[in-house]
Amino acid sequence: MNQKFLLLGLACLSLIAGMALAQPRTKPNILILYADDWRHDTLGVAGNPVVKTPNLDQLAREGVRFANSFVTTSICGVSRASLFTGQWMSRHGNPAFEMFKTPWSETYPGMLRANGYYVGHVGKWHNGKFPSEQFDFGRSYAGTHFIKQQDGSTIHVTQKNENDALEFLRTRPSGKPFVLTLAFFATHAEDQNPKQYLYQPQSESLYQNVTIPAPKTAGDEFFKRLPPFIANEKNEGRNRWHWRFDTSEKYQQYMKAYYRLATEVDSTVGRVLAELRAQGLDDDTLVIFTTDNGYFHGEHGLADKWYPYEESIRVPLIVRDPRLPKAKRGKVNQDFVLNVDLAPTILAFAGTSAPARMQGRNFAPLYLSVKKPKWRQEFFYEHATIRNTDFIPSSEALVRRDWKYIYWPDFKTEELFDLKHDPNETRNLAKEPAAQLHLERLRKRFAELKAEAR
Repeated sequence: MNQKFLLLGLACLSLIAGMALAQPRTKPNILILYADDWRHDTLGVAGNPVVKTPNLDQLAREGVRFANSFVTTSICGVSRASLFTGQWMSRHGNPAFEMFKTPWSETYPGMLRANGYYVGHVGKWHNGKFPSEQFDFGRSYAGTHFIKQQDGSTIHVTQKNENDALEFLRTRPSGKPFVLTLAFFATHAEDQNPKQYLYQPQSESLYQNVTIPAPKTAGDEFFKRLPPFIANEKNEGRNRWHWRFDTSEKYQQYMKAYYRLATEVDSTVGRVLAELRAQGLDDDTLVIFTTDNGYFHGEHGLADKWYPYEESIRVPLIVRDPRLPKAKRGKVNQDFVLNVDLAPTILAFAGTSAPARMQGRNFAPLYLSVKKPKWRQEFFYEHATIRNTDFIPSSEALVRRDWKYIYWPDFKTEELFDLKHDPNETRNLAKEPAAQLHLERLRKRFAELKAEAR
C-alpha cells in the first residue's frame, strides 16, 4: 500500500516538474537574430552542401528547426512590419517600406518595454523613420555593406551589428530582463554596386575552390513558363537576374560572395551567443533565428524575392528555448509556421498576452506540448504592386503542402501547382480540365483566408 502511494507521489512530482518546464521563467530574456534575403536552405543543417554555418547549425542542434517556415509577404519592409506586429500586411497597413499603422503599444517591443523589459534594436529597420525613442538601445543602419564612422574610418555592416549587439549585452541594466532584435543587412545585396555582395576582406578565401551547383529551374525554358507579365525583360526579378546570374561565371562569382556574407553573419551569431554563455544567460534566454524573406538564386530565371514561389516565401527558423527538454533538442518540425507567429510566441514566452488584433499564433506548444495542438494546414500570402505592374505586380496565394493557388490581381490571372508531383512549380494546371474541380475548391478557400487577413 505504501509503495503504491510512493509511486503515486513520484508520478505527481514528475507531472509538476513537467508543468514547470512548460512555463517560462518570470520575464526571461529574448534574442531575435534576423537576417536579410536569406532563404530556407542557406544552412548546412538544412542540407546545403556548400555554405558553412557552423554556429547556426549548432543552434539548431540545441533547439528545434522549422522546415516549413514561411513569410506572408516576401519583401523586406512588409515582412519586418509583420515581425513586430504579428499581423498580415492587410492589417498592419505597410505595403512596402512605410511605418506600419498598428499602434506601437501593440507590437512586441512596445508591449515588453511597458512590462519592464530593456528593449534594443540593432541594424536594419526599413519601416519608415526609425522610432529611436521607442527603444532603450536603438541603432538603425542598412543599405550599404561598408559604413563610414564619425572618425572617418569604415566598418563592415555585419561587424557593426556584432559590436552594437555586444555593447547592448554588456551595458544593459543587470536588474532588468531584455529583448534584443539584431537585424542584419546581410545577406542583402548592395543593389547599386556592381559587386552586389560586399563581404569582409578576411572572407576572400572562403569557397574559392568549390563549384556551386546551378538550380534545376535556372534555364530559359523555365523562365518562359512564367506568366507573360513576369516572363519579360521589364520586371525587376528578371532585371536583377541579369545583374547577377545571366552567365555561369557571374553565377559562381555572386553566389560565392553571397555565401561569404552568410558565413560572416554566422560568425557574428557565434560571438553573440558566446557572450550570452559568458554571462550565464543560456538557460534564461529564448533565441530565435529567422529572416525577412526567401530569395531566388536564379530559379525560374529570376533573382531577389517578391513573387509567391517557394524560393521567395520560405525562410529558415531556428528556436532555442530553455524550456525545451534535452530529448527534444535537435528535432525538425514540419508544421506551417509563419512570420506573423513570432510576435505572439515572443510575448507568450515573456508571460504577456497578445493583443486581440494580433493575427499570428504562439507556436511554442508545437515543440513543448506532449499532445500536439491543432494547427494550420494552409495559409494566405499577399504582396502589393511596387512602383508599377511592369516593375513588381501584386500577387496573392493560398499555400498548402500539396497544392498552391496563385492569383495575380493586376492581371486577373491564376496559377495552380500540384506541389506533391511538381515541387519546383514548373507546370501551371489552372487551365487543365482535370484540375477544374480542385481549382474551384481552392478559389473558395482562398477567398475565405483573404477575408480573414483583413
